[in-house]
Amino acid sequence: MKKLPIGIQTLNEIINNNYIYIDKTQEAYDLIESGTKFYFLSRPRRFGKSLFLDTLKEIFEGNRELFEGLYIYDKWDWEKRYPVIKISWSGNFQTLENLEHRAYEILSNNQRRLGIDCNESKTMGGCLEELIRKAYEKYNQQVVVLIDEYDKPILDTIEDIEQSKINREFIKSLYSILKDNDRYIKLGFLTGVSKFSRASIFSGLNMIQDISLNPKYGNICGYTQKNIENEFSEHLKGVDLVKLKEWYDGYNFLKDSLYNPFVILQFIKNHFIFDNYWFSTGTPTFLIKLIKENNYFLPQLSGLEVDRRLLDSFDVENIDLEVILYQAGYLTIKSVEIDEDEDIIYHLVLPNKETKKSLNQAIIYYLYKDKSNRVKNLSKALRGANLGSLESSIKAIFASIPYNNYTKNEIAKAEGFYASVVYVYMQSLGIEIIGEDVTNHGRVDLTVFIGDLIYIIEFKVGDGDALGQIRDRKYYEKYLNYNRDIYLVGINFDMEDRNISLFEWEKIWKE
Repeated sequence: MKKLPIGIQTLNEIINNNYIYIDKTQEAYDLIESGTKFYFLSRPRRFGKSLFLDTLKEIFEGNRELFEGLYIYDKWDWEKRYPVIKISWSGNFQTLENLEHRAYEILSNNQRRLGIDCNESKTMGGCLEELIRKAYEKYNQQVVVLIDEYDKPILDTIEDIEQSKINREFIKSLYSILKDNDRYIKLGFLTGVSKFSRASIFSGLNMIQDISLNPKYGNICGYTQKNIENEFSEHLKGVDLVKLKEWYDGYNFLKDSLYNPFVILQFIKNHFIFDNYWFSTGTPTFLIKLIKENNYFLPQLSGLEVDRRLLDSFDVENIDLEVILYQAGYLTIKSVEIDEDEDIIYHLVLPNKETKKSLNQAIIYYLYKDKSNRVKNLSKALRGANLGSLESSIKAIFASIPYNNYTKNEIAKAEGFYASVVYVYMQSLGIEIIGEDVTNHGRVDLTVFIGDLIYIIEFKVGDGDALGQIRDRKYYEKYLNYNRDIYLVGINFDMEDRNISLFEWEKIWKE
């Protein structure tokens, strides 16, 4: 049985030490042979970007023995070898001095590996340019430049906007060297989490091809269902693959549905315990801060519609929550359509149960300051269709929210605040929820699916017949053929008491 490549991002070690390797060399070969010189790939963290970059490195360095049995083995000219410059950002970037020092270390390591001395330049950009040209002259071949996590110096300082902008300008000037030296370069490949707007990072690299949403390269990172059932079959004996898919599958980059490699490896390592492995590697405090500052209507996360411009528009001076959530992997593409104006529209959703549970648990913890296990009472009430307990659970939730969440939040005067709170607590259970569910009679505030039950919930602040609105507009009709019991729930909130003032419900029996 092959071993699990936990924490290993170098192809050499994986192949030579009998670890599982998911063959991505067809994508690598197609990419190299396409004729384009500069590429950019955006994927969420821990998705396999570094290993793919290292695979490219080994191909260009002509290490044929590593590729026996893989797609590219009998297709590539292994006699031709190229000098490779590899930049992989890691470290502390809280000051420009730290960033410059790390850049110096990276370039020095490349000089030693290539046997080149760069002593003519006093700037980092000049040093990179000298390294490219001298490598070209020494090896009599064009140079391959691989940049892993190109955006890390920016993202690591994103809560300090001024420092983030300083770091952005530094790496922007460094990357601009690539364009000026393109005749010396065989291939340039940049990976990262975020796709910054061309006006910020990529203004000097307007010739770069973004393959992040190119269906041909949709599976360039990540594990498919076939990989789970084939390469990992021995390691997953006895695992409920349907449950595994519900928990961890669902990332989509316009090809197959994908699993995050890190999560699958951690799941096996931890003896098949279903837990929040990917999410726990990065605390999204900055996201929570954005949600709070912008009074974000959280039920929107169950189904967003955006165009391509939004997915490409991230910049530190104009931060959009939806962009960060998508590019960081908290949202993924469910489907794509062409609208009446022939624009591409992407439908975004939370990808799987892990993300639903962990993101919303983080919101509860950081935004609502709730460290209790109160959500368990909510779960029991929903699963058992105990509407009295459901009312009590929701009342307890609102009673626990700190007063300043209301006084500093204008949305607290509207239904959106109350809907957001209920949505977050319910979504933290990892169940299926539709916010602003569209029917042919209007929009339902929340539709909740749990077990063989459906809850259709309408909120009102102050007076108003919430239950009557559901009944009169027949919001429930679209679900009558689901063969599930349907509960209609109308909830009124009082702004002064900041809690439920009226809770009404009725049941529609399944056919």
